[in-house]
Amino acid sequence: MEKRIRCGLPLFSFFLLLSFISSAIATSQEKQKVSTLPGQSFNVSFAHYSGYITVSKDTGRALFYWFFEATEDPASKPLVLWLNGGPGCSSIAYGLAEEIGPFHVNPDGKGLHLNPYSWNQVANILFLDSPVGVGFSYSNSSNDVLNNGDERTAKDSLKFLQEWFKKFPQYKGRDFYLTGESYAGHYVPQLAQAIVRSQKLTGEKSINLKGYMVGNALTDDFHDHLGIFQFMWAAGLISDQTYKLLNVLCDFQSFVHTSTACEKILEAASNELGNIDPYSIFTPSCPASTTFSRNKLLKRLHSVGRMGEKYDPCTEKHSTVYFNLPEVQKALHVNAAVAPSKWETCNDAVNENWKDSPRSVLPIYHELINSGLRIWMFSGDTDSVIPVTSTRYNVDALKLPTVTPWHAWYDDGQVGGWSQEYKGLTFVTVRGAGHEVPLHRPKEALVLFKAFLLGSPMPTLTEVQDS
Repeated sequence: MEKRIRCGLPLFSFFLLLSFISSAIATSQEKQKVSTLPGQSFNVSFAHYSGYITVSKDTGRALFYWFFEATEDPASKPLVLWLNGGPGCSSIAYGLAEEIGPFHVNPDGKGLHLNPYSWNQVANILFLDSPVGVGFSYSNSSNDVLNNGDERTAKDSLKFLQEWFKKFPQYKGRDFYLTGESYAGHYVPQLAQAIVRSQKLTGEKSINLKGYMVGNALTDDFHDHLGIFQFMWAAGLISDQTYKLLNVLCDFQSFVHTSTACEKILEAASNELGNIDPYSIFTPSCPASTTFSRNKLLKRLHSVGRMGEKYDPCTEKHSTVYFNLPEVQKALHVNAAVAPSKWETCNDAVNENWKDSPRSVLPIYHELINSGLRIWMFSGDTDSVIPVTSTRYNVDALKLPTVTPWHAWYDDGQVGGWSQEYKGLTFVTVRGAGHEVPLHRPKEALVLFKAFLLGSPMPTLTEVQDS
């Protein structure tokens, strides 16, 4: 009897400890839960959470996230991380508030409306403001904000995920995907590589990475520049002379660190473009944009991933108003002691002080294709900042065997874009979309996202007719 008691006590204590840990996790999640937001005049069926994850105790670097459970049966749905680029731009400002998130900001900047094409209809979506200095993400060391770069961003994002899964352990082992656009063309494959390599070293499988998808993605400086200049010339946006000089002076330049000669010819190209939005060349600009300086194209090429336009070209302005409201920040659990004095969609200090930015991430594609990940690239075809021509040059440079040749895909009987499937990669264009595809073509973007999650080809006309 005494032996049984001695064996039983540790077992009882073990289950008591498990119960305590489970209760602590539930309490922690409940503290991060967001209730009704200011300007929200509707109810939702899903839970959402926001807060910080510390990624460096030494300097107090902490990244801000906003997580949305799927609208129905979240326990059966995959987990997806969305990243915006810049570098220095907020995933809350763009991906969430005007692209794929369930809440979009009203024109008055004080209210919200539901997005009928939100991606949390089919997945649990996690938005991350990365690196520090972006959105509500912060560091206790001001020097951190001035020393961001690709390498540290990938390490911090990996640390974020590892700590986030501790806070939300019910998602450990869940099918997990990375998505993003623009300069996230660096962030996403770099983070995927960090996850894969980390798991090979440690054997830890909490992050069950299945694949990634990037849109209008900065990928390789040479091919991206080549495609941009060709697209602008073919679309009639720049002169023959400027086109030739761009190819001579900027072809081997870095997007982040550009030479003086390249900057001058980019300024000339900007003047020739006139007052259009390079991110969406066929839609009207926001009236506030008419005062852009002469080097607007240069600034936008340096800040890959800023605003695009849909029917409302001023969505960025609305978000700026909304996320600066004190009551909004309080509802999102923003710590007033570390909140920025003025919340901005992009942090110029982060962008202007960016350190390392490799000229190409194509070698990472080769590595990850060989690891068996599902990899998709998509491109809105009215974007001149990272246009469809750039992405096609990048895909061609991978020299992958074709599985399914170039063909149109359809939505509601209309051509939604074109696609080609390769061994290890699928490329999709979205017809009529600018740099931010889900902003301009939200319905088609949701069709694309569903196909990506399923690993199925984009719908053909035959499939549409049969259905």
